[in-house]
Amino acid sequence: MDVIVIGGGYSGVMAANRLTQRADVTLINPRAEFVERVRLHQLVGGSDDAVVDYGEILAEGVRLVVGTVTRIDADGRRVLLENGDLLGYDYLVYAVGSGADPRVPGAAEFAYPIATLEEARRLRAAVEGADSVTVVGGGPLGIETAAELAEAGRGVTLVCGGRLGPYLHPRARRAVARGLAKLGVTVLEAATATAVARDAVRLADGRELAGTVPVWAAGFGVPDLAARSGLSTDAVGRLLTDETLTCVDDPRIVATGDAAAPSGAPLRMSCQAALPLGSHAADTVLARIAGEAPADFGKGIAAMCVSLGRRAGVFQLAHRDDTATWIHVGGRLGAKLKESACESPIKQLAKEAREPGSHTWPVKDAKRRRLTAEGAR
Repeated sequence: MDVIVIGGGYSGVMAANRLTQRADVTLINPRAEFVERVRLHQLVGGSDDAVVDYGEILAEGVRLVVGTVTRIDADGRRVLLENGDLLGYDYLVYAVGSGADPRVPGAAEFAYPIATLEEARRLRAAVEGADSVTVVGGGPLGIETAAELAEAGRGVTLVCGGRLGPYLHPRARRAVARGLAKLGVTVLEAATATAVARDAVRLADGRELAGTVPVWAAGFGVPDLAARSGLSTDAVGRLLTDETLTCVDDPRIVATGDAAAPSGAPLRMSCQAALPLGSHAADTVLARIAGEAPADFGKGIAAMCVSLGRRAGVFQLAHRDDTATWIHVGGRLGAKLKESACESPIKQLAKEAREPGSHTWPVKDAKRRRLTAEGAR
């Protein structure tokens, strides 16, 4: 059986490695290196390059094709690449990931998003000679980027939109606020960016943060490949699937990662979700190849961790339905737990490459809460 996996992120690589048990696997990805997305803020701050060689984490039997898929022909079971090549498949795993969604006027033209490797490198160059930076977005990405830049000596203002760290329990939120204050970050809660210029961010209350590099860490969007290919998506553009992660339009297509919406209730974007989603997507395909009924996905997220520069962090525990508990760990221990959480996915992918089928996830039978706009990022 020939299986194509579109997208070489955490979820796509996990699925590709696992599928080598019973299939010939082709992984299509826009770049030749694996991007550690959880370290992109470190790339901006200069403490990590955020890339890993695919040779370290991809099973030997997986064929890597560097390219971009422009259309899925579900009826013909083939994909069209940007260079004009057509590749056929028996099953397809849709793992295209997610990115920023800069809809505020001027944001697309002047702001610096940080969702991809290329964007992070561009931002790194932009802040090298800058004295001040305005980060828009009070979620984990915004918090971590603001902290990293402040620790590197930049003057940083963090525009939260609503609350700082909306997912966090109030106790953990206070710990994050203290950590940011210690680094000198100015946090503006209940402040909304309404426009972005080349060197300024305008707020809804009339204030203008001028003379600053605008960084965009707000919003959530996914590539429109599924919609362009005539497949059913949710309002954001995620591919709609049933609980087995099978596309509602075609049993030969399975979705995983940020771009999947099982029963219209996607998981919060995180490595914790990406790896079990990837392994389950592979198991669904393997079950169908074996003529068996695939199982429903029932695995939850146990925590969220946020770095506050290189020397501090907050590790927030969660209930099985991914709601935050009051239990959290901060300071240097929080930073160590965060670093462990960044290292763990690479180790898990490498192990699955060596031993396809070995990946397990301990949190099971969890109910998913429907993501809100605040909890999506």
